[in-house]
Amino acid sequence: MQKLRLRYTKRGRLRFTSHRDIARTFERALRRAGVPMAYSQGFSPHPKVSWVGAAPTGVASEAEYVEVSVVERVDPVALKAALDEALPPGIDVVDVVQSTGGNLTERIDASEWRVELDGVEPDALAEAVRALLAADAVEVERLTKDGKRVIDVRPAVVSALVEPRSSDAGHDDTALSRPCGILVTVVRQVTPTVRPDDVLNALRVVAGLVPPVPARATRMAQGRLDDEGRLVDPLQQDKES
Repeated sequence: MQKLRLRYTKRGRLRFTSHRDIARTFERALRRAGVPMAYSQGFSPHPKVSWVGAAPTGVASEAEYVEVSVVERVDPVALKAALDEALPPGIDVVDVVQSTGGNLTERIDASEWRVELDGVEPDALAEAVRALLAADAVEVERLTKDGKRVIDVRPAVVSALVEPRSSDAGHDDTALSRPCGILVTVVRQVTPTVRPDDVLNALRVVAGLVPPVPARATRMAQGRLDDEGRLVDPLQQDKES
């Protein structure tokens, strides 16, 4: 049996698609591409596909990961091309590598998020970020199926900064005239998981920052933090072997 590890994107309108629907779409694409999938044993066999840290509904991503097991050797380059042909626009396969062993989940302990806040002045966002980083604890409420839960966001935030807005963003002078704060933050995976909306709620708690319109969050990377707080590509070890 061969195990392949894939990095894929979730862009555009597909950010509003649930992970369950993304998984179904991916499995249909694997069948259409003729991938010789390995299946589980038992009364109701299912393809051996393992998902790693899926982004929440409503969030885009440039770095989602999945592992696929096959019963015949597959060329990673050919698999990438076949899946890109079978998948809908917005789900693009970025990398396919053969697994060299180990647990992929253990190579991921943090995510980098880019959050666009239309209507928020960058200076106001920067002030709120400074207040968040200066705090020892920032508790926010999250609504769960079991009711409200209070979580401390601060321990999960490794870094946060305000990114300058690109002067050629869509070449739209009208858009450039509107304020837009862009938050780039690295968030450690903890229990319970701290999501981008939790970080925004923390900014509201420490600085009263409330965006006038919903934020647009994109996961830019996942990986393990090195000694300098940078994320290491979880597929790097497989690529180098």
